[in-house]
Amino acid sequence: MDWTVSITHHGAEAQPVVVIDGFADAARFRDDAAFLSFAPIGPHYPGIRAPVSPRMLRDLLARLEPVAQAAFGVGGLVIADAFYSIVTTPPAALAPIQRLPHFDEVSPTRLALLHYLSPDERSGTAFYRHRSTGFESIDATRLDPYRAALDTDLRRDGLPAAGYIAGDTPLFERLAVHEGRFNRAILYRSNTLHCADLPVDLAFDPDPATGRLTVNTFLDATH
Repeated sequence: MDWTVSITHHGAEAQPVVVIDGFADAARFRDDAAFLSFAPIGPHYPGIRAPVSPRMLRDLLARLEPVAQAAFGVGGLVIADAFYSIVTTPPAALAPIQRLPHFDEVSPTRLALLHYLSPDERSGTAFYRHRSTGFESIDATRLDPYRAALDTDLRRDGLPAAGYIAGDTPLFERLAVHEGRFNRAILYRSNTLHCADLPVDLAFDPDPATGRLTVNTFLDATH
């Protein structure tokens, strides 16, 4: 399968995001997901997940190597985690942490690969800047100052109302949105501030055939 690859940069930090269209055999992934049992995994993801077998990703990982080298200057990619994911939590039921942009890891060599597999292409992924610090990514040196500043923000302004973040807020500025086109993948540093960008009328459908199905893979670079 031929890839259409582009690399964009956003924000003052010029964080790269790789966009790959025609990423994989989407039917193979969707068929695989249909036979799995989904359940909540971890406290942060607003939905249900099922593990992805490494065999599903092996060939794709080899093709990603030169792309990751060009965009991020890293190589030797290995899978840290990989899940099929479906957003199922309605806005009113979101935990406070789920109402804010987040980062997955503080290491700048941990990459996130998000593969969109839903026929509903209206959702996507947005990237953000924290207004009071100016941070667009959180590494180990920024973690404590970011937490302290965010705590101050929340004491001053209060928790966001229950709902998925959409656009600018008093605490965060949206920098970019990447559309979740069917069989598109995006690759980005997992320490960047980001969140799902969802339509207001999204059906929080747990069926992998009709819900917002993605594959979320975290990759560690060994050199």
